[in-house]
Amino acid sequence: MNFSLAHIYASMGPLAKTIAGVLVVMAIASIGVVVERLWSFRKSARDSRSFVRDIKPHLESWNIAAVHKSAEAHKASALARLFESITRRYLQGHEEGEGGLTAVELARNEAERAKEAIGADLRKGMNVLASVGSVAPFVGLLGTVVGIIGAFQGIASKGSGGLGAVSAGIAEALIETAFGLMVAIPAVLLFNYLTARVARLELNLARSAGELLDDMENQDGRSADISEVREKQAA
Repeated sequence: MNFSLAHIYASMGPLAKTIAGVLVVMAIASIGVVVERLWSFRKSARDSRSFVRDIKPHLESWNIAAVHKSAEAHKASALARLFESITRRYLQGHEEGEGGLTAVELARNEAERAKEAIGADLRKGMNVLASVGSVAPFVGLLGTVVGIIGAFQGIASKGSGGLGAVSAGIAEALIETAFGLMVAIPAVLLFNYLTARVARLELNLARSAGELLDDMENQDGRSADISEVREKQAA
C-alpha cells in the first residue's frame, strides 16, 4: 500500500482537499508576513543609521529645523518618523503657541501619539500570524474528522472492515492534523519573535524620543534664563 503524500492527496475527497488548500493559503500568508516584516525592519534600521549620522551635527548646534528636514528625507526609518513628528510640533509651538502650552509640552504630547501610530505600523500584518497560529490546528483537526468520516463511509459502503480497510483512510485523515500543526507551530514561534523585536524597537524609540525632549526642555530653559538676564541688564 502506497502512503506517499501524492497518493494520499489524490485519495482525498473534495472537502478534505479544500481544507488542505486553506492550510496552504495560511502557510503562504504567514511566510509573506514574516518576509515583509523582516525586510521592513532591516530597511528601517539601515535608514535609521543614516538618519542618526545626518542629524548628529545639527543636534550639537541645536538646529532643530535641519533635524526636521533630515527626518522628512528618511521615510523608511521609524526613528526619523518619530523625530519628524516631534520636531514639527516643537517648531510649530515656537512659531504659533497654543492654549498656553509650551513648545516642549506640545512636542511631548505629539511624541506619545506618534509612538502609538508607529507601534501600530510596526505590528502590521502580525495579526495574521496570530490568527494562523491559533486557527490552523483546528483547521487540521477538521480535516482529520472529515477524513475519518469518509473512511468509515467507505467501510460501510463496501461492507468490509479490519485494519487494511481503514488504514489508508486514517492516514489521509491524520495528515491533515499534521499539516495543521506544521503550519501553526512556526507561525506561533515567528509571531513571538517578531513581537519581541517590535518591543525592543519601541523601547529604543521611547528612549530616543525622551532624550530629544529632555534636550528641548534644557535648551528652552537655557534660552529663558538668558532672556531673563538680558531683561534685568536692560532694566
